[in-house]
Amino acid sequence: MSSPNRTTHTRLTSYPEPGSAAARFPIHWGAQTPAGRGPVIASTTTPADRNVIGAHGGSYSVYRALAISARAMNPSQRPDLHNTHPTAEIPAQPQWFEPGKIVSMDPFGHRVAQDFGGLIGEGIDIRPTIAITKARLNLPEILAAMGAHRLAPDEHILHASGDISVTKIAIDPVWHLPGIAERFGTTEAELRRTLFDQTGGMYPELVTRPDLHVFLPPIGSITAYVIGEISAITDPRRRVSCRVHDECNGSDVFGSDICTCRPYLVHGIEEAVKEAQGGGVGLIVYNRKEGRALGEVTKFLVYNARKRQVGGDTADQYFARTECVAGVQDMRFQELMPDVLHWLGITKIHRLVSMSNMKFDAITGSGIEVGERVNIPDELIPADARVEMDAKMAAGYFTPGVVPDAEELKIAKGRGLS
Repeated sequence: MSSPNRTTHTRLTSYPEPGSAAARFPIHWGAQTPAGRGPVIASTTTPADRNVIGAHGGSYSVYRALAISARAMNPSQRPDLHNTHPTAEIPAQPQWFEPGKIVSMDPFGHRVAQDFGGLIGEGIDIRPTIAITKARLNLPEILAAMGAHRLAPDEHILHASGDISVTKIAIDPVWHLPGIAERFGTTEAELRRTLFDQTGGMYPELVTRPDLHVFLPPIGSITAYVIGEISAITDPRRRVSCRVHDECNGSDVFGSDICTCRPYLVHGIEEAVKEAQGGGVGLIVYNRKEGRALGEVTKFLVYNARKRQVGGDTADQYFARTECVAGVQDMRFQELMPDVLHWLGITKIHRLVSMSNMKFDAITGSGIEVGERVNIPDELIPADARVEMDAKMAAGYFTPGVVPDAEELKIAKGRGLS
């Protein structure tokens, strides 16, 4: 193991200096070409090259620090990007260059090695923020759907083994602060100050470097799973089925029955497979926003509070108990969620596998048309999760003006929620 070089120093407070990267490699968000936009440089080994705030890796950047502290990694190590290029092409879309359309990710983040290979060869530490690969998914529920003859293998999309062929896209957050501020109806200065204050002053450049307008926040990433041909997404003759899903580790991974998260996720995957087999494309977007972005500790505290209240766990107290513990019912704030859809070039989702009014409003409010909204079948709702579903329906879980389908009305009437 090579001995880590510990001569690198980072300024605790930084101000723009002549010849800084912000001047050498300015970022022009929304430019028509990668060269015109400029590279995203978050180098920790050559601070003079930095033109953004934060570090690569999102929430995993802290583990890099631990690896260096443990002398398991050389801090000057840079990724060898040979043969890491995408396995599927995501061509530039008009939405990439429409002002304010994409503000939370770098549209060129998957093309770093191709677009900035010359600068990388000169020693500039430029890294991808998007990676695209091929894979297969295998879920027991899909095998069950095949056994029930809801799905049939075609050996291209769905295999007899139950494997689903997908294109996987991992996306690290890259925030354009002026665009983020506008999206949330605040000023850039106020956003910077709040981010600085609420992270305990972790990023002094937020308030000391007004010349840097791009921030790599230490939050979770996004993974998109494309089922079928990626080119179908932008083909107006072909249909798109999509589920946008927010992380729920307890249900998604461990099968906890207190919520509908995994059943709805798997239902979305099943619908995506059907769409792809019919000549369209299926899309699952998985956001790391555990517990409505409140975190798993808060979520479990809320579980306890709900179960122990007088009268037991009831729909009318479902959101109230969350707010009592967390101070807010939901911190996901779906305003940033449509960015990945615009990056893929989506203009219409024919079937949105979601009952969430927040998601529907965010998607349609960003200019994407939604046809049908697909609810979770009643038989897929775990017994202990019915309180959650009843609470959401009673709270007006459907966007006003959007008529539920017959099955949705049947479920609502059956529970006295119509």
